[in-house]
Amino acid sequence: MKQKSSLIRNDGFQTFITSIICIILGLIVGFFVLLLINAKGAGKAILAVIQNFFQYPSFNAQLKYFGSTLAKTAPLIFCSLSVLFAYKVGLFNIGAAGQYCLGMGLALYMAICLQCPWYLCLICGIAAGALSGALGGLLKAKLNVNVVISGIMLNWISLYGMNMLLKPAMDPAGKDTFRLVNKAKSAVLPTLGLDKIFSNNQYVTIAIPCAVLVAVIVWIILDKTKLGYELKATGNNPNAAKYCGMKENRNIILTMAIAGGLAAMGGSLYYLSDFEQWNVNANAVPAMGFNGIAAAFLGGLNPIGCIFSSYFITHITMGGGNVDLSHYCAQIADLISAVIIYLCGFVLFFKTLINNSLRKSEERFTEEERAAVKAADAAEKTAAEAAKNPEGGNE
Repeated sequence: MKQKSSLIRNDGFQTFITSIICIILGLIVGFFVLLLINAKGAGKAILAVIQNFFQYPSFNAQLKYFGSTLAKTAPLIFCSLSVLFAYKVGLFNIGAAGQYCLGMGLALYMAICLQCPWYLCLICGIAAGALSGALGGLLKAKLNVNVVISGIMLNWISLYGMNMLLKPAMDPAGKDTFRLVNKAKSAVLPTLGLDKIFSNNQYVTIAIPCAVLVAVIVWIILDKTKLGYELKATGNNPNAAKYCGMKENRNIILTMAIAGGLAAMGGSLYYLSDFEQWNVNANAVPAMGFNGIAAAFLGGLNPIGCIFSSYFITHITMGGGNVDLSHYCAQIADLISAVIIYLCGFVLFFKTLINNSLRKSEERFTEEERAAVKAADAAEKTAAEAAKNPEGGNE
């Protein structure tokens, strides 16, 4: 009983349970919306969203599209880690979308226009995002500018700046940049044989294992190192951290630089895998950076949890494209994701319900123990009195 109670009281276990509750409730809400639109096909539509690549009859086709899902999951993991890292230090990195843009833009420019190898493109992309994040941190540390305000402004500066930078890399046949495989083969990320595992899906590159590895490294830094302790202490109580000799301003700038580098790394790896091309006339900030906020909170603000939450969001988002578009729109998956993330705001509420229920059950259990002890004491007292007066019963 005690072991079971300690497991349920574990914060990580409670986060997992509450996330599952949010997912189930989100799917139920999505199903009801489908019922309102067209009741006849609602069951098939929600199954299409959940199944994603599992709907294909061929195992090889399932593997191929599973690889594509993983390829789109990798940048989302990086964006969620970016949001998480800043949030753990008391900062909200809403500028992840712009940093993602910078990583993408510099990587593609170095690849297509300067014909650089993939590793140099990746380094430049990460550096650009880190500088953007550090700028937001510097404004916060020195001028007390809210990182949300500076992040939003830098998002649009980054977007239009990268659009102008990538004009020479635009394919004259359309609005997108050139395919790397046609213009800069040396800039395409290596697969290390992973593409063969997923039915020769060339988009399955080192980006996927890199995302998992970086998530583990972030977890180690935040929870197992002195640097991580200092960063979190600065976020929890800047004045106390400063009193203890921690460099508050340095920690804020460093945090935002790391967060920016993570988001930019996601953008760089994604576009260097040649999965998509960038629309040079884009007038909207990439949703990937904002989806990172959703993935971070659905993952319980845990780096390892971000891996699974990012995959889940990508899974149902890509599954949304499989619904019957004559009756529904593919954005139903985005609606389900939005509901799930909205419900994540009630994670603390769900945890409180669980803990209150545990406390009440333990109180009842304690009362039963007390009653049993009292009964045992009364029985012992009666037995003792009977032993002292053995003839009393005969009289």
